[in-house]
Amino acid sequence: MTTSGGGALVALVLAAGLALGGCGADEPADRQSPDEVLAAAKATLDETPGVHVVLSTEKLPQGISGILNADGIGTHEPAFEGSLKVVASGISADAEVVAVDGVVHAKLPFTTDFEPIDPADYGAPDPADLMGTEGGLSSLLTSMEDVTEGAQERDGELLVTEYTGTVPGDVVAGIIPTASADTDFDARFTITDDNVLNEAVLTGPFYPKGSEDVTYTIRFDRYGTSKDINAP
Repeated sequence: MTTSGGGALVALVLAAGLALGGCGADEPADRQSPDEVLAAAKATLDETPGVHVVLSTEKLPQGISGILNADGIGTHEPAFEGSLKVVASGISADAEVVAVDGVVHAKLPFTTDFEPIDPADYGAPDPADLMGTEGGLSSLLTSMEDVTEGAQERDGELLVTEYTGTVPGDVVAGIIPTASADTDFDARFTITDDNVLNEAVLTGPFYPKGSEDVTYTIRFDRYGTSKDINAP
């Protein structure tokens, strides 16, 4: 009886172990792959009515006209309302900006009224285009190649996971027209467990050949913002 009881006990333990092993084997199937996370983060950004976007770089190469900073609310009209800091002819200038219906209106320094401008004159894109579901910032996520998933880290109160890789230049040039279309850009995204893009960092030849690589950091917060943006 002792032998029989011992055999039954061993069988019970083995059965329990197999059951637990089966549960563990199922867990990876529930885990999203890096490509699935990036696609889900794109969907989150594309579906939110509006979001606060801050695009910035510490400096531009000498003699280059371009954008130093953009800070405002972007919606999927697409539209943008906020401010730009640009460098042109070696001089930096801040401007209030409203971009909607394909027209960028700016209140430039020493002026009191909004006037239509061509952002290309300042080496800048139409900021409303940043929110395009096709060809906008969200397209960077699903265009990333050679993706590597990093460890989770803290960004303030947020717990995010880092994803690194490269983004083709033609995708970047669709957002920042002065970028080199034939060179890959190094990219780093941080994404929350809820598939929310928190930050994107891109490094590469954003400006004409011969100039230094530039790093732009793009921060996203206030997902779910609703804002009616109208031409001034």
